[in-house]
Amino acid sequence: QVQLVESGGGLVQAGESLRLSCAASGTIFSSATMGWYRQAPGKQRELVATITNGGSTNYADSVKDRFTISRDNAKKTCNLQMNSLKPEDTAVYYCNLRYGSTGYTYYWGQGTQVTVSS
Repeated sequence: QVQLVESGGGLVQAGESLRLSCAASGTIFSSATMGWYRQAPGKQRELVATITNGGSTNYADSVKDRFTISRDNAKKTCNLQMNSLKPEDTAVYYCNLRYGSTGYTYYWGQGTQVTVSS
């Protein structure tokens, strides 16, 4: 059984930074791909960044050079450092764990709100 708990959201002004953290339970963390997604009001959930178990990263174009995803397999945590935040980054941010090879199993956290004021 996997549980994901996000923390670190809040209200900031444009240009400021936030660091989101995701703590995972269970035994598959080190084998899984971790990711952060976000959903703004009235919009579909979208990919923000992913990091494989080997450390390869992928970012949405809108956050490249501003956000950094990282993971600590020993602590079973995945972090998202968000710099130079913009009002359009306002959304609920969700931690995601993807596990499997031929068929994927997905787990989601409950989400954490990030609000960026102009």
